[in-house]
Amino acid sequence: MDGFTEILVTRDGRVLTATLNHPETRNAITGRKMVDELCRLVEMINSDPGVSVLVLTGSDPAFSSGGNIKDMAQKKGMFAGDAADLVANYKTHVQKIPLAMESLAIPVIAAVNGPAVGAGFDLTLMCDIRIASEKARFGETFLSVGLIPGDGGAWLLPRAVGMSKACELTFTADVIDAESALQMGLVSKVVPHESLMATAGAMAEKIAAKPPQALRMAKKLLKMGQRMELPDFLEQCAFMQAQCHGSDDHKEALEAIFEKRDPRFTGK
Repeated sequence: MDGFTEILVTRDGRVLTATLNHPETRNAITGRKMVDELCRLVEMINSDPGVSVLVLTGSDPAFSSGGNIKDMAQKKGMFAGDAADLVANYKTHVQKIPLAMESLAIPVIAAVNGPAVGAGFDLTLMCDIRIASEKARFGETFLSVGLIPGDGGAWLLPRAVGMSKACELTFTADVIDAESALQMGLVSKVVPHESLMATAGAMAEKIAAKPPQALRMAKKLLKMGQRMELPDFLEQCAFMQAQCHGSDDHKEALEAIFEKRDPRFTGK
């Protein structure tokens, strides 16, 4: 897809695949262009009702190394300047990614093809579903370089694995393998490396076959449910459900059941 250089973007029907494409830096995500393209990708998706699922992966051999440690050592790019500059840099660089991902209207699957460490690990946590290659590795490694998760990892990780495991991963900075990630519920499944994209693609197609608007509403409700009290949440459910009951796709789904055929959803 035109307009992207840091990310390779392809489309197959209602499924978009985005591949972080800086293998020479192990797909570090702290460069301004990478950040801007990730944010622009989200904006593009949110304005396109024809897209239902995003698959996010990295160019082998890594998913993402997170922060560019060479830039850190040389104090350049987003790591340049004094404390006040760094505060501003974080807000206008890498912290734009979790805010963008939180606003993403469609389900996103992280196809984790290799190591995902630091901010790269946190990027997987910003996704709704994680599928891991056997070569995947995960690490909240900030303390190993004298830093803290500056991109929202301390907010994301407890929601993915619970507070105790989040503390363990953060305080030890251990890098865990794919099977360990599966055991703690961090990933949905582990597959052979050569099967990763086919597995993620099959799940994406299954999800994309659902009614497009109801799918977006379902994701919105799952997000809202993490921060709302139950009475307020149920009221939102009622409003959204009323919209769904009046949709063409709901009518089509019922007719398809009665007629014993596959539904043909239009997003209306």
